[in-house]
Amino acid sequence: MRAAILVEQRQPLVIGEVELPSTLDVGQVLVRIHYSGVCGSQLGEIDGAKGEDRFLPHLLGHEGSGTVVEVGPGVGHVTPGDKVVLHWRRGLGIEARPPVYTWNGRHVNAGWVTTFNTYAVVSENRLTVIPPDSDMAVAVLFGCAVTTGFGVVVNDARLSIGESVVIFGTGGVGLNVVQGAALVSAFPIIAVDRFDAKLEMAKGFGATHTVNSTTRDAREAILEAAGRSGVDVFIDNTGAPEVIELGYEITKPQGRVILVGVPNHDHPASIPTLPLHFGKVLKGSHGGEAVPHQDIPRYQELFRAGRLRLRELITDYASLDEINAALERLRRGDVRGRCLIEM
Repeated sequence: MRAAILVEQRQPLVIGEVELPSTLDVGQVLVRIHYSGVCGSQLGEIDGAKGEDRFLPHLLGHEGSGTVVEVGPGVGHVTPGDKVVLHWRRGLGIEARPPVYTWNGRHVNAGWVTTFNTYAVVSENRLTVIPPDSDMAVAVLFGCAVTTGFGVVVNDARLSIGESVVIFGTGGVGLNVVQGAALVSAFPIIAVDRFDAKLEMAKGFGATHTVNSTTRDAREAILEAAGRSGVDVFIDNTGAPEVIELGYEITKPQGRVILVGVPNHDHPASIPTLPLHFGKVLKGSHGGEAVPHQDIPRYQELFRAGRLRLRELITDYASLDEINAALERLRRGDVRGRCLIEM
């Protein structure tokens, strides 16, 4: 197979021919990848946001769509020919041993799912079967962007009708947080970003107010929209310490601050903890606590019924050979929604 390999942190990915394992282990599934999403999480891996990487070289990517080619012993939830969503949250089935690939005589590591490759050996519980007539480009979004965004609204923030919410950072996940907030009739829905093009998209997904944090004081603009008493829910998709601190400051005494973006390991936020004893909540999200085999079919039905805007989320396409350029566009903020790698 062809794959984009992270050989060295803070360096471009290397495109290479990678040898698949000769046999599948218990719980492993061979999938032909159709599309992969490109997410800020991959930038964090490349940049070493969580620290030095002990598993180099390795493959990347955690949301995709594909077709099952072959299944290993014990696999019972997918069969050859099935159309599937690839996701990083655990679903049904076996959690298999991660595969080890070979490239230029070296072992290449992989986790339970990777998608920056034309084929992948995936753990059964990182696959959810979808209808055979599914739009395979849209299906990618169910791997992370949609399930995380809606999960943040429903499971982490527990956003209620009429509650105010700030979404700081309106990329692929952020736009789905906006859309989820609109579905539960939150108000106001305040989208904050550094790029006007992203904020314009956020309006289309349900934001009632938008703030460009490079041209306006975000604190004042948010309180102007939500009221001086503060906001009910503040959702941060950036991982920036100053944004986390802002959210903690301007939420109400019983407000919830939900951290979706992962901070750099050596850039801590500083907050006074006393409000936590009186009802304020500060919570990290883990993929919106999504349950893929339950959530993906429900969201698929909403999409088929015309209740979700998902095709509009896909704003960029690239080939595997163009993946470094796609990552750089994402880093610069040039990708308004989700960029897909077409295999």
